[in-house]
Amino acid sequence: MTKKKTRKLLKKTWHFIWEEDSLWSWIVNVILAFILIKFIVYPGLGLLLSTSHPVVAVVSESMEHNEMKFDGWWDKNNNWYIENSITKDQFEKFSLKNGFNKGDIMILAGKDAENIAIGDVIVFRSNRKDPIIHRVVKKTESGNLQTKGDNNKDSIKNSLLDETDISEDRIIGKAVLKIPYLGYIKIGFVEILNAGLA
Repeated sequence: MTKKKTRKLLKKTWHFIWEEDSLWSWIVNVILAFILIKFIVYPGLGLLLSTSHPVVAVVSESMEHNEMKFDGWWDKNNNWYIENSITKDQFEKFSLKNGFNKGDIMILAGKDAENIAIGDVIVFRSNRKDPIIHRVVKKTESGNLQTKGDNNKDSIKNSLLDETDISEDRIIGKAVLKIPYLGYIKIGFVEILNAGLA
């Protein structure tokens, strides 16, 4: 193929992908966007942020404060925290002190347990299908962590989830940024796929 033909083919391809308003052009754009995000952007973010899952969608209500301002939420939920030596003043200094909602997107970084403090929000693996995102409420002498969902009455300990003794190898990352409600796009797609398979 000559240079002229190659250049002409590249121009046609460029026009088809970026300027044409056909159904096929749209399909190719969606496929290209998926490939770029899945194989370049997501792994690049993971490398940059030192985690295998740099972006996660929140899929449960376990960290919601139910639209309450912090003082109202604390008044309703403080017993567990006080019994476990976490004061209101301490909690007010925690990251994401007002919790977050189902559908929020969380940006994660790092996963080194020694750099995770009480009050940080982490994502970790359990025997459940989806990773868990909860707040660290204790660090053990061995360096393991205990978490609790802000909207849960206690830390969960059963055959699928034991959040009372989380080892470093189960930690995926620490939440460093919240993007409200954008995760509903992912949740919607998953629910559609699950409904189609049922």
